Amino acid sequence: MPEGEDCETAKKLKNCYMGRLVPMSRFVLLEENGLHYSEGIAHPSYKEGGFDLTIAVDSSSSNPKVLWVDPEKRPWRQLVSLLSFFSSDSKSNFDCRQLRFGLMRAREAVCEFGIWSGGINVSSNAGEQYVTGKNDFVESEITLHSDSLGHSWFHKLKEEMTALDDLSRALYASTVGYYRQLKADGKATAALATNLYWQLCEQNFQDLLDACDDNTGIVTKDLRQVFAKFVNKAYNAYCPQDTARQLDAWASNRPFINKYLNDK
Repeated sequence: MPEGEDCETAKKLKNCYMGRLVPMSRFVLLEENGLHYSEGIAHPSYKEGGFDLTIAVDSSSSNPKVLWVDPEKRPWRQLVSLLSFFSSDSKSNFDCRQLRFGLMRAREAVCEFGIWSGGINVSSNAGEQYVTGKNDFVESEITLHSDSLGHSWFHKLKEEMTALDDLSRALYASTVGYYRQLKADGKATAALATNLYWQLCEQNFQDLLDACDDNTGIVTKDLRQVFAKFVNKAYNAYCPQDTARQLDAWASNRPFINKYLNDK
């Protein structure tokens, strides 16, 4: 056990893996009439190169960046960034070492395996972190098949995820345009519509992962029909068409998805 914040033992624990697994971040001295509570061993932050292997980090610049938890964006939507090591021409520099090393070993040992990712969004003040009613957590779990993984599978996945992002932006713009035509601010509603769209897409994301191994493209083409319906469903849910003005705005601003459906 360390004798203080800067003793020899404390210095070793600052930079070793065991020190991170069992952190001594607080020191407490018990006395007869009370106690003294102070900071414990301060570990290097991610900016100083101190981070857990399960965290996705971009170390391409002098100031490392981490992939923060976004309650509005579940981890499965960031799978392309997490698996960017499959492609040398990937624009994402985020690297989760635990995933990269573990995935390669898993491919050699089993036919299929699951990947769980998640995190919790916290608030901070004066160096202290805590959870409030405004914070939330996210998690996702997917299954990958060892014989499917490779550059072509990843390229197809990246292509399909880019297309889904384009649909999301089209839905957002259409919803904003609908409310603008009705002389209203629709940004908040557009955010709700896109959130519903991604929730619907998540139901078929595992199917999309499996379909990216189909060289014929037939399965992904069928799935595109499904995802296109989700766009229309989200648009209709947040853009009423009860009155003549609403119907006119609804028809004028409907998301254009023909290109998505006709792309090979």
